Amino acid sequence: MMTQRHMKTLLVTGGAGFLGSLLLKRLTDDGHQCISIDLHPHEFTHPFLTTVQGDIRDEATLDQIFSRYKFDGILHCAAILAHGVKDQTFLWTSNVDGTRRVADAAIRYGVPRLVFTSSNCLWGESLGRPVGEHEAPNPVELYGHSKLEGEKILMERRGELDSIILRCPTIIDSGRLGLLTILFEFIDEGRRVWTVGGGRNKYQFIYAQDLVDACLRCLDHDRTDTFHVGSDNVKSIRDVYAHVIRKAGSRSTIGALPEQPALFAMRVAHSLRISPLGPYHYKMIAEDFSFDTNKIKGVLGWRPTLTNEEMLWRAYEYYSDNRREIEARKDVSAHRKAANMGVIRLLKWVS
Repeated sequence: MMTQRHMKTLLVTGGAGFLGSLLLKRLTDDGHQCISIDLHPHEFTHPFLTTVQGDIRDEATLDQIFSRYKFDGILHCAAILAHGVKDQTFLWTSNVDGTRRVADAAIRYGVPRLVFTSSNCLWGESLGRPVGEHEAPNPVELYGHSKLEGEKILMERRGELDSIILRCPTIIDSGRLGLLTILFEFIDEGRRVWTVGGGRNKYQFIYAQDLVDACLRCLDHDRTDTFHVGSDNVKSIRDVYAHVIRKAGSRSTIGALPEQPALFAMRVAHSLRISPLGPYHYKMIAEDFSFDTNKIKGVLGWRPTLTNEEMLWRAYEYYSDNRREIEARKDVSAHRKAANMGVIRLLKWVS
């Protein structure tokens, strides 16, 4: 919710991605002038939107954009995901060098505020309690390390630029695909859905529209800060899957893979590069993890609106209704297309 009355001019990085496109729709519908830069072409259009297909690592491109517009703020959502590319240097430079160049351009051109979407991938283990903003991050794979480095870059510039870091868990909504399509394909075909260790662990998600609301509230927060967001009333993974299966009318049942053999197999598959699941996934797939969201609720008045099971149903329903078109998608971000199942397809055949 915007508290200022005047319309803003805003830069959105990664606006062709899943979250970025939702932000652009909300902002332009509210009357704000938006400029978006993304490596991929933008599908969303609006009279208040100007799009640039370009690279945030390119200083010349950024200078052209920043010299043309006087921005009231930046929503920095651009990021390369670990399962989206094989080139680790590309991931690191995009997420780290790209963040540095966007922040430095903001300082050069006098932009007052930047909102940065970070991740729960900053941790790779259950802490046995909801994780607060004061907890020391400990990432276990490249994407998490790149997000942590991005946060450090922004904190180093805190005297010159107000940066608000939003750490979020897995973003879910209608249209959210990526690795979720593996689960959705099993359910859509009535196959057995597998959990590791019984699926009694509780893993928090965030509804995309709730995250959009948090981003907009942060645009009016006048100091450098860090907030955690996520759903309330988190149920077990087994219960969440069962909700979607039941609503879908699917023949799927829920099975349990023995934890230690499954984790070993996942590590081996990752080392052989035949699985889309990386170290974060095989370390956290049977663990509890949630963020403590009391700070953002108290400071910004933010509240989540959907539970894990409600938002996952929305994402599955979109997939089931649009599966053939989704499978034909090419030049779109990793969250907006189906992930390559890799060796997991063997498990599908016996499910």
